[in-house]
Amino acid sequence: MALSYSVSVPAAGSRQWVTVLGSTGSVGCNTLDVIARHPDRFGVFALSGHRNIDLLAQQIEQHRPRYAVVPDVNSQRELAARLPGDHTEILVGTAALEAMAEHPDVQIVMAAIVGSAGLLSSLAAARAGKRLLLANKESLVVAGDLLMSAVQQSGAELLPIDSEHNAIFQCMPGEHRLQGVASVLLTASGGPFLNFTAEQLEQVTPEQAVAHPNWSMGQKISVDSATLMNKGLELIEACWLFGLQPADVEVVVHPQSVIHSMVRYVDGSVIAQLGTPDMRTPIAYGLAYPDRIDSGSAALEFTAQLGLSFDQPDRGRFPCLRLAEEAIAVGGTCPAVLNAANEVSVEAFLQRRLSFPQIAHINELVLNQLAHEPATSVEQLLGIDARARALAKAAIEART
Repeated sequence: MALSYSVSVPAAGSRQWVTVLGSTGSVGCNTLDVIARHPDRFGVFALSGHRNIDLLAQQIEQHRPRYAVVPDVNSQRELAARLPGDHTEILVGTAALEAMAEHPDVQIVMAAIVGSAGLLSSLAAARAGKRLLLANKESLVVAGDLLMSAVQQSGAELLPIDSEHNAIFQCMPGEHRLQGVASVLLTASGGPFLNFTAEQLEQVTPEQAVAHPNWSMGQKISVDSATLMNKGLELIEACWLFGLQPADVEVVVHPQSVIHSMVRYVDGSVIAQLGTPDMRTPIAYGLAYPDRIDSGSAALEFTAQLGLSFDQPDRGRFPCLRLAEEAIAVGGTCPAVLNAANEVSVEAFLQRRLSFPQIAHINELVLNQLAHEPATSVEQLLGIDARARALAKAAIEART
C-alpha cells in the first residue's frame, strides 16, 4: 500500500498550526527554525521533549505553543519552574502525545520522536487525517502495514522527511508514482568508518561513532548511520512508503551526501534530487507541499569541486544492512524485533557496554531467537517489542 492521496492546499492567507513531537532533537529544532522563517504561514500548537528540559523551556518562550508534553510529573515540575508565565499548559505522558497529534485545531504533525516511542503518536496523527511529516522511521519499520492502512482510511497526507525518502518522493510523478519506475536508489554516506578495517572497527569509540562527517544528527541515528542500520531501516521504510519490494531498492554508498537519492526508470533515465546536507530542505518541503518555501539551507554550488563518487556497501564489515534486508524479506513482526534489539544494543554501545561490532551480533542473536508471525495489531507489536528488548538486554548482560 503506497502513498496515494489528493493534496489539501490551505486557503490563501490562512495560518496552519503545527504539533512538533520531539522538538528538542535535531529534526525538531530544524523544524522550529523553518517555522520561524514563515510566521504568516505556520504557528506552533504543541511541543514535546524528553530529557532536555532547558531547551524545551527556551523553545516554549520563543514559540509560545498552547501545549507542551513531557514524559513524567518530575519533568512537568522542572519545566514549570523554568517558565515565567502560564501561557503554555504542560501535559504528561504518552496519551498526551497522542492527544496533541490528533487535536482538531492541528493541521500538521511533525513526528520526530526517536525510536519506537514515536509509534503511537504517529498512528494517532494518521488516524485523525492530519498532514503527517514522518521523520520517525521506526513507525513504519515496526508497524508499516498498520500505519499505511490508517493513512489510506482517514485520508491523511503522509510526507516523508528522511532526506532519502523525501528525495525519492520528489523524483516520482505525483499521481502515478510507480509508473515506469524500475528501481529506487537509496544513497548512504557510509558514515565515519567507511574505510575502516574489521580490526579498526573493534576499537572505535562512541565519540567517533556520533561524529558524522556530513550531517548533524542525534546520537542514536548517528550510530545507526555508522553501522549502516540506518540505511537498512530506510530500505524497510521505502518499501512501505512507495509500495516496493526489497529487490526494487538499491543501496549505493555516496560519501559526499549531495545526491540524496535517485529513481531509475525503465527507459534508462535516472532522476536524482541534489542539495546540501541540511534537514531543513525536506522539512520545508513537507511543511509547505506542494509549494516551495525558503528553508534557510545554503545553495548547492556547482562550480565547487563536488567530486561525486559511488560504491557498493560492504555487508561483511557492516552486517546490520544485511539484517534489515533479511527482516523485510521475512516481514510480519521481524522488522519490529530487529528495531527493538537495535535500540537496546546501540544504547549499550553508547554506554561502553558493547563494542561497535557487537551491535550487529546482538541484533542477529535476537532475530534468530524470536519466532516471527504476521503483524496484526499495535498491542501485538508492542508485546513483541518488549520481548525483543528483554532478550537483547539479557544477551548484553551475558557478555559484560
